[in-house]
Amino acid sequence: MGQKLSDENNMDIDVAELQDWYKKFVVECPSGTLFMHEFKHFFGVTENQEAASYIENMFRAFDKNGDNTIDFLEYVAALNLVLRGKLEHKLKWTFKVYDKDGNGCIDKTELLEIVESIYRLKKACHANLEDDSPLLTPEEVVDRIFQLVDENGDGHLSLDEFIDGARRDKWVMKMLQMDVNPGGWINEQRRKSALF
Repeated sequence: MGQKLSDENNMDIDVAELQDWYKKFVVECPSGTLFMHEFKHFFGVTENQEAASYIENMFRAFDKNGDNTIDFLEYVAALNLVLRGKLEHKLKWTFKVYDKDGNGCIDKTELLEIVESIYRLKKACHANLEDDSPLLTPEEVVDRIFQLVDENGDGHLSLDEFIDGARRDKWVMKMLQMDVNPGGWINEQRRKSALF
């Protein structure tokens, strides 16, 4: 029987799978750490692209100790979250990505910046597909989210409002997650690296 490691969520990681992740991490990051520019390269985002802001926020959310690198333990935690995490943990992580200034709440400017970045990122990722234009502009998405989620009307979304709003309303959930699917991106990158 294979050994398993359990985390606080009782999700098991097979040791063989962990070893596979480590091998891939060492090949991609021989220094033992993943830097911002490597993380952007992983997602195919360059410095001058407007979607870089979202990727930078995502990197900071994965960089638990704030040293501007992602080490192997942070890498495993990130993979585990996006591939197997519970909804509440994914929403907390998403909130952290959106809360750019780290003050514990999201204002309309922060949310608009992220929504615009994600729209651009989705457009770049799906450039070869048919026009998949959203029905709402980023401004309309932000206004509607605040109408549905900002319970106390203070112009800021707290973590509780963010999570409750996403759980209550499927449209809000879809918009807050913006259908970016980092787990899909990671699986696609893993698949591509296995081909080479």
